[in-house]
Amino acid sequence: MMKDFKYLAAMTIPIAAVVSIYLKGFWSYLTPIYAFVIIPILELLVPQDPSNLTSEERSSKSQNRFFDWVLYVNIPIVFSILFYALWDISSHTYGVSETIGMALSVGIVLGVNGINVGHELGHRQSSNERHLGKLLLLPSFYMHFYIEHNFGHHANAATKEDPATAKYNQSLYSFWITSIVGQYFSAWKLQSQILKREQKGFISLKNDMLWYTLFQICYAILVYLFLGLNTLYFALSVGLIGFLLLETVNYIEHYGLVRKKLSSGRYERVRESHSWNSNHIIGRIVLYELTRHSDHHYKSSKKYQLLDCHDSSPQMPYGYPTSMVLSFLPPLWFKIMNPRIPSEMKNAT
Repeated sequence: MMKDFKYLAAMTIPIAAVVSIYLKGFWSYLTPIYAFVIIPILELLVPQDPSNLTSEERSSKSQNRFFDWVLYVNIPIVFSILFYALWDISSHTYGVSETIGMALSVGIVLGVNGINVGHELGHRQSSNERHLGKLLLLPSFYMHFYIEHNFGHHANAATKEDPATAKYNQSLYSFWITSIVGQYFSAWKLQSQILKREQKGFISLKNDMLWYTLFQICYAILVYLFLGLNTLYFALSVGLIGFLLLETVNYIEHYGLVRKKLSSGRYERVRESHSWNSNHIIGRIVLYELTRHSDHHYKSSKKYQLLDCHDSSPQMPYGYPTSMVLSFLPPLWFKIMNPRIPSEMKNAT
């Protein structure tokens, strides 16, 4: 049981953000420094762990509610940090440097403890957990991610039809544009298909995309009415940072990997070889095992604490946090990652 407390390490991101927001000045940049400098250094120093659970461990952990509550606790923490930061910005005048540092800190919390946890909860069987997952997507203005990710990305990953799969030699900055725009319109298309199957019209209580749009607009309006225009700009900025972090993770998860198209015109089944895996311990526990992404795509309903490492999965040379930093520098990213992509997949792009 004591080993399971390792996932509380994800709380170090909100703790760093609290310090950033409270102390300000130079300290306002503690969260980005911690997330993208200190954690990558720790990943290089701490050995990888490719081991999987035994059948006994798997049975025990699958029933242990501790792993669920570790996720749930993120909800009050994320919104407490967000609302305090919004109130603070509305009540005081800060310099540009401090404001940027605070925005980066809150945005990282929205990305790591908000969207990432929302992604995990969005795959759960319980509708209540899925609703909580959508709630965590709201302050990043990315609620459409639930529809596109679950019904689009998981069906189309590692194909040309998937806007969330980065192509071979595509830079992160190009991917941000194609993925953000492509996923949004894909979500509307998927919603239309769902409504058509259920014989519902566009104006319907079952049109979740309309609800998501309404909720996000209402959130922005309430921030403006109660806290002012400058605070709204701050809220929009931290939301932008949150979903750009998500898209950066999307970029590294499937970069350059391609599924074969069969003679029937359909693609081969998603296998463990179609997502990048990382066994770097620090990234694993801070991101709730998101780095074992190959197994997540192989069986998306599997809870994070049960995910396995597969020998057939392509392995990242560094952990996800370190890889995100590398992706900001396209020439370096291409130099490190391109040789690791199977040649048959390069030829298929």
